[in-house]
Amino acid sequence: MQSKYHRILLKLSGESLAGPAGTGIDTSVLQSYVHQIKSVVDSGVQVAIVIGGGNIFRGLSGAIRGFDRVTGDQMGMLATVINSLALRSALESIGCPARVFTATNMYPVGAYYSSRAAVEALNRGKVAILAGGTGNPFFTTDTGAALRAVEIAADVMLKGTRVDGVYTADPEKDPTATRFDRITYDEVYTRGLRVMDLTATAMCKENRMPIIVFNMDVPGNLALAVEGDTAVGTLVY
Repeated sequence: MQSKYHRILLKLSGESLAGPAGTGIDTSVLQSYVHQIKSVVDSGVQVAIVIGGGNIFRGLSGAIRGFDRVTGDQMGMLATVINSLALRSALESIGCPARVFTATNMYPVGAYYSSRAAVEALNRGKVAILAGGTGNPFFTTDTGAALRAVEIAADVMLKGTRVDGVYTADPEKDPTATRFDRITYDEVYTRGLRVMDLTATAMCKENRMPIIVFNMDVPGNLALAVEGDTAVGTLVY
């Protein structure tokens, strides 16, 4: 495997871990993900991961159901920690060392996050799993992922989704939608495409952090994305 990138930030949605059930953690999906991640790590790529918590709790929808927004977001941040612990356990079970860092101090559940500590873990060959979002309410895990990617000086942010890139419209709703091989941030804004929320997109644009949107559910796609294969997804730059 010839990697184009040395250090990556992999953003995964919590919902993707749920599999067909829609909630909780599907162990078959989890195992597929960690084997893909280990393959990339074994090739010499440094991997940091941010995973959402939507399979367990989503802050904004919680606010709609009666929780105040701050409490709902804090519950959502805790859900990301649960998913991060599951990822660490699954990675270590197949011989891939990993360490969880939390945005707020939750020792001994995870180490208190700092960019220096996360980079040190990456340099030692460990997967750095960055949990708890930004540690603040009103920020999505996409924004947390963008922030962490910039902080650890990642070469690229890989956004693993259920679709194989960015389309002119939602391909799950519009069969005529076509996929972009590459698209600029300015085009994303102009076309009103929802690659990520606006805060996350603006942060990546301002810091020249490229994003590759790809389908993580297809085994081998992560390795192809790291190799820079444009056929596997959409490059946003």
